[in-house]
Amino acid sequence: MGLAFDTSDPSVSLLQNRISDNFSRKYCKAINNGFSKDEAMKSAIVKTENIISFSYNPQKKWIEKGDLANQISLNVVNDCGWSFGLIGKEGVDYFRSYFLEIYEKTTPEKNFSR
Repeated sequence: MGLAFDTSDPSVSLLQNRISDNFSRKYCKAINNGFSKDEAMKSAIVKTENIISFSYNPQKKWIEKGDLANQISLNVVNDCGWSFGLIGKEGVDYFRSYFLEIYEKTTPEKNFSR
């Protein structure tokens, strides 16, 4: 039996943490610098995407987009959500659907997790 990785693999979680921390830092910094939420979102997606596409980490194929969106949303709302009115579960849910919507439009040919 060969080695099988799945989303419960700790290295997948670590990579997902790194991606979401990175995204959150970039998004919050853009918001703090006066970007609109759409500009901040597109900028953070593109910058994070560039890091991931140059990553040789084989674990990236095991990251689920939904899981990553959840984690990114939690990070952003915890890090700087209050500064633009997003708090608690409602804030996280809103940011998650907003992230996924913009993500689909911004990088249709790419995917954070594949």
